[in-house]
Amino acid sequence: MTTLTPSRTRTLSHLDWLEADAIHILREVVGQCANPVLLFSGGKDSICLLRLAEKAFRPGPLPFPLLHIDTGHNYPEVLAFRDERAAELGARLIVRSVEDSIARGSVVLREPGESRNRHQSVTLLETIEAFGFDACIGGARRDEEKARAKERIMSLRDAFGQWDPKQQRPELWSLYNARTHPGENIRAFPISDWTELDVWQYIRRERLALPSIYFAHYRPVVRVGSRLRPVTPLTPAREDERVETLRVRFRTVGDITCTAPVASEADTLEAIIAETAAATQSERGATRFDDHTSESSMEERKKAGYF
Repeated sequence: MTTLTPSRTRTLSHLDWLEADAIHILREVVGQCANPVLLFSGGKDSICLLRLAEKAFRPGPLPFPLLHIDTGHNYPEVLAFRDERAAELGARLIVRSVEDSIARGSVVLREPGESRNRHQSVTLLETIEAFGFDACIGGARRDEEKARAKERIMSLRDAFGQWDPKQQRPELWSLYNARTHPGENIRAFPISDWTELDVWQYIRRERLALPSIYFAHYRPVVRVGSRLRPVTPLTPAREDERVETLRVRFRTVGDITCTAPVASEADTLEAIIAETAAATQSERGATRFDDHTSESSMEERKKAGYF
């Protein structure tokens, strides 16, 4: 008589479940869309997204290029990391600049030193039209900001690149609709259900490299209300501001003119995870000046084409 040996079972962690869902979403985008692109800035969320794409499609090549909309005001450490990571993977990297939109006259600055963050919408829509992309895959998460919490995993943009929060497709179970009419496009968010803590735990688990500014370092800053503004050639201190050199790190990375660091001693992943678990304010709430111009600032930008 044959004795059956009980099979070994494996308990999936919450990161395993999140990873599996994200890979499913990525494969749905590629299966349903003709010409997708993955937005890759070199920030922590897009770094996770790129690893998920590797797991979804390797050992074959990535079935889409990478795209970065460069404001011209990005941190050099992050841009260098972006280029190195894309080259390491042998991925096609498309970079389009807000500077080019300014030169074409499609972006008009109200003043020379203003933040270019919101102007990325114009450059992104121009790039989508130029390349005929029907899906843009990005690393936005619902826990970042209340307007992003309203958005579906597969978010439809109309022929003008605009988002209407009142006209969204239902998403039942794990069924996603990425179909579009000519001129429309999908913004797909595979890590929408992840939290900032999930992202950092996944980075630790996967041993992902990061730009150095995510870890604590010394940087000259000035205090602006409850936030710190980095002192750079783009954001010099005003006459009435006192410059301090503090140990800081960045929770999120964007345009220099609107992204604030936070005071921190966390110079390891373990320390960052502990600090994130204890945080009482979202990363964008704590570090982004552009999200606080009005109660609906992010939603208005998203309606106009912002990611």
